Amino acid sequence: MKKFKFTIRGNEYDVEIKNYEGDIAKIEVNGTEYDVEVHQEVKTTKTPTLVRPRVPVERKDSKIKKSVSSRAYELKAPLPGNIFKILKNVGDEIKKGDTIMIMEAMKMENNIQSEKDGKIVNIKVKEGDAVLQNDVLVEIE
Repeated sequence: MKKFKFTIRGNEYDVEIKNYEGDIAKIEVNGTEYDVEVHQEVKTTKTPTLVRPRVPVERKDSKIKKSVSSRAYELKAPLPGNIFKILKNVGDEIKKGDTIMIMEAMKMENNIQSEKDGKIVNIKVKEGDAVLQNDVLVEIE
């Protein structure tokens, strides 16, 4: 394992640690093997232990609150990008396939089209907004 050279009272010793298990080390000193018991002092850490009082947590607020869902259909962003131009307004009647807005994504202009017939109840974005994939853009009733 490891080799050492010791000088004790003018005498040189070649020491090799062969095996170390628990508190017994098998060593070889100048060709003679010995079993040596190793005494280790318990070292205390210098890092202080931080002791804080426990903070009580009230569990009544941890429940998931249900949101009231409207009957409106949510048109979501197909990929991340920026809203370039909005072509329709709240209250406009639209048909399936009508272009509602233009979104710039991956250096291309993408038409965001209606996926169903209906009336626009809410437009959640404005021109210039950055959106992520699956962000709600328009609500259609």
